[in-house]
Amino acid sequence: MKISVQNLGKRYNQNWIFKGVNLDILPNSQWAILGNNGSGKSTLLQTILGSQTASEGVVEFSSDGKVIPTEEVYTQCSIAAPYLDLFEELSFRENIEFQQKFKPFRQGISESDIITLGGLSAAADRPLKQFSSGMKQRVKLVLALTADSAVVLLDEPCSNLDKEGIEWYNILIQQFSKERIIVISSNSDINEMGFCENRIDIRDYKRRA
Repeated sequence: MKISVQNLGKRYNQNWIFKGVNLDILPNSQWAILGNNGSGKSTLLQTILGSQTASEGVVEFSSDGKVIPTEEVYTQCSIAAPYLDLFEELSFRENIEFQQKFKPFRQGISESDIITLGGLSAAADRPLKQFSSGMKQRVKLVLALTADSAVVLLDEPCSNLDKEGIEWYNILIQQFSKERIIVISSNSDINEMGFCENRIDIRDYKRRA
């Protein structure tokens, strides 16, 4: 899997959030998009994914030299982000079962494995509306990282995690970042993106109309 970002720009009215982003995201690489809160790093992440439309430029996903059609990109990606809602009326176990209907998990990973990996075995059958914000963040992260996806996008993955949760996240990342692309949006929190060998600062791509 390769992601080619060519002259990418996004603006609202006359204000450019970013402009002129050019990246070659190669297989098995880890990237951090850095910037302050409100700087546009989450917008860049969503534009790369295709959930937001670019104002200019192109994002192209390819595998073995063949371009993946835009409508099929979602099958190659998983994401965890604060703005993505979980099914809070469902339990953790039921959310796992729901996801599996449209996105399988990595080979050898079972429902019970995911529950154990999340560190939430005692709460597996409780509705998520009873979960704390940190528990919900664990659910988002473990579902994204155990999905059978070539690309994982994580927006501020350590938000709502306590010290123990951050240690858990780093163990999970080490276990599931191999042989796939990882792109993380972070406000320079070393706990989130310390393992990323490639880093870009969204502030380098600010432009005025």
